Amino acid sequence: MKSAKALGTVCLVGFAAVNIQPAVAADSGWADSGWYVGAGIGQSRAKIDDERITAGLLGAGLTTTSMTDDKHDTAYKIFGGYKVNRNFAVEGGYFNLGQFGFQSTTSPTGTFAGKIKLQGLNIDAVGIVPLAEKFSAFGRLGLQYAQAKDQFAATGAATASDPNPSKSAANYKAGLGVQYDFTEHLGMRGEWEVYRINDAVGNRGDVNVLSVGLVYLFGADKPAPARRAETPPAPPPVQRAAEPVLVIVPVMRTQQYCSILDIQFEIAEDEIQRESKEKLAVLGTFLKKYPDTWAVIEGHTDEVGTDADNMKLSQRRAQSVVDYLVSSQGIARSRLSAVGYGETRPIADNRTEEGKRANRRIHAVIACATDIEGLRVVPARVTMALDMEYDINKADVRPQYREELRRVADFMKANPRVTATVEGHTANLQTTTPQQEREIAQRRAQNVVNYLVDNFGIDRSRLSAEGYGTSRRYAYNTSLEGQRENRRVNIIINYPR
Repeated sequence: MKSAKALGTVCLVGFAAVNIQPAVAADSGWADSGWYVGAGIGQSRAKIDDERITAGLLGAGLTTTSMTDDKHDTAYKIFGGYKVNRNFAVEGGYFNLGQFGFQSTTSPTGTFAGKIKLQGLNIDAVGIVPLAEKFSAFGRLGLQYAQAKDQFAATGAATASDPNPSKSAANYKAGLGVQYDFTEHLGMRGEWEVYRINDAVGNRGDVNVLSVGLVYLFGADKPAPARRAETPPAPPPVQRAAEPVLVIVPVMRTQQYCSILDIQFEIAEDEIQRESKEKLAVLGTFLKKYPDTWAVIEGHTDEVGTDADNMKLSQRRAQSVVDYLVSSQGIARSRLSAVGYGETRPIADNRTEEGKRANRRIHAVIACATDIEGLRVVPARVTMALDMEYDINKADVRPQYREELRRVADFMKANPRVTATVEGHTANLQTTTPQQEREIAQRRAQNVVNYLVDNFGIDRSRLSAEGYGTSRRYAYNTSLEGQRENRRVNIIINYPR
């Protein structure tokens, strides 16, 4: 008696695990940690290996005359997990991938059919990348233990020696997805997953699942960071001075006066920018006029990145200000101290670009002096950040910016001793090299210079152009709005010394 036994395997689909790095991006609408549950439903797909089935039947002396496949079904899953932090979670659950099968007609006359049902349990490591306030992407890689139940049926010349084999085996699973959070508790997922499956007759393959689902996070609402008054640190132990007050109070000539410096930094940078050095010159003048005062330089960051990296970055920012005051302003190092607070003292909401920008800052808390009469510092520079949009990788000055540039020209004509430096900047779209980005930024700056010369008669010797590429980001490049803000031109007005 002729017999045959075969079941189709699914095609192997390549999968790339996502390497999660915190520092990209914006905070998620969810809380940073907590337990959650969810469920999903979608379509599963397997590729039936018709050639292998045909070969198995041929080995049993049967020729396949026709074959139909059932390679789609409904899949669902129920899961729960724990979100360790904003970038990592552990998740486990139950899944049912549905049923797949085939039916073949043979010669000599007969039929041979097979079905497989798949279900099991899984546990995954989930990496999360926040992309916007309520939108995130994630990747998963984990282990699953699946039970495969096969059924074979034969008529006529074909026979099935073992009609109901089954097998349970452990294997890998992986996936990619996106999540949108309606609230701080409820979100929706769209996901693609691949399950590596062993059937009951020695075949291996992958089942692909596309699904949508809901997920619910337990716990209290996550409050937005509140603005709060800074508490000044104690003065350095070598100095004795009145405790600083974090306000400017020039109320009466006999009242105390305390100064606060407030400068901001580029994203992930600790370099002091040109316009910030002018504010430091004012601080240096104050400290030199009042030699008994001291200053504590505080560094702060936004909350993008790890806590440890942000703490180190804020310390470097504060230390760079101290070093500049010592080297360029001649202030004794013993009168200065640097303290990094990382992301622990926000003054604005880190879920917005404006809030993150405000939190990337330096504060200088300066001991009070009782007499401020005669302290006058003329600003050396004025920064004019023009709101000029550019197409991607383009440098042409659009006609609608003529009036803005006319105001720059009128200012320079009214102040014939000032000069101007035009700075060009780009967004990092990862489609060009750093050198190409600097060249695009240089062309943008140079085109503005040429426009001021050709259209308004500004002497070219009073203008210079500098291209910085992507080295001085104003916003994160994770959104179209952030990219637009980074494609900008700044004009620095330089006063004569």
